[in-house]
Amino acid sequence: MYLTSETKKEIFKKYGKSDNDTGSPEGQIALFTHRINHLTTHLKKNHKDYNTERSLVKMVGKRRALLDYLMKKDIMRYRAIVKELGLRK
Repeated sequence: MYLTSETKKEIFKKYGKSDNDTGSPEGQIALFTHRINHLTTHLKKNHKDYNTERSLVKMVGKRRALLDYLMKKDIMRYRAIVKELGLRK
C-alpha cells in the first residue's frame, strides 16, 4: 500500500505541530496533496479508471475547502503551506 502509517506520521510531523497532530489544516492539506499526487500518477497509466477519477476530484475539492478555511483564518499560515507544498506558481 502506498500510504502506510509511517508515511502519515512523517507527513504530520513535517507539516503539522507533531506526528500525532492529525487535525491541523496544514497536516490535512499535506496528506491530501500526497494522495492527490499518487492518484494523478495512477490515472496517467489507467485513464479509464473513472472511480479513481471521481475520488481525485472529490479530494481536490476537500483540499480546496481546507485551503479556503486556512486563508480566512490565517493568511500567513496559508501562504507558508502553499509555498512549502508548491501548490501555486
